[in-house]
Amino acid sequence: MSDTISPPPADSRLVVTGVRRLTPATAKIFEGAFALLHCVVTGDQMYRGVFAVLMFPIRYPDRYISLRFTGEKDKVREIGVIEDLSAFPEETQKQIRAVLKKQYHEHIISRVYEVRDEFGLLFFEVETQRGRQEFMMPWRHDRAEDFGAGGKVLLDVNENRFIVPDVMALPAKDQRRFTNYIYW
Repeated sequence: MSDTISPPPADSRLVVTGVRRLTPATAKIFEGAFALLHCVVTGDQMYRGVFAVLMFPIRYPDRYISLRFTGEKDKVREIGVIEDLSAFPEETQKQIRAVLKKQYHEHIISRVYEVRDEFGLLFFEVETQRGRQEFMMPWRHDRAEDFGAGGKVLLDVNENRFIVPDVMALPAKDQRRFTNYIYW
């Protein structure tokens, strides 16, 4: 049995819930002035300064991407959802991934030097691909999610993602430090 999770088949679930599906046939996404992303929806209008939000960032990083813009009175509004980014042209995929990269900061943890708890927060000192870093996260179940077969994703107080690809691949002392606090 495979550990990978297949996405549900594309169907009318988004339409039934009132969410507009964005496809290459209905939406043209391109880079405009000041390197901002724009989106033209068939039968609608052009949206400027578009940004992207992953609806399921852990499980489906290239699927279910909500495109949004800031409208009147600085209110964020949704344009629609891209069910499968791979359906779009390569250039559009690159542009959307670039926008997502600005919003989502992933740090890959290779060592755990210290974890301590104070006031309902966990304070971590870790080694990442960017060097030694410190971060804090609320000590709650919803701030640590499964990542693959044996990994974890930690969401810090600023919604940055710290990923341990495989907890068992950490050095033994690091595993103990980590699992003393992240044990679910």
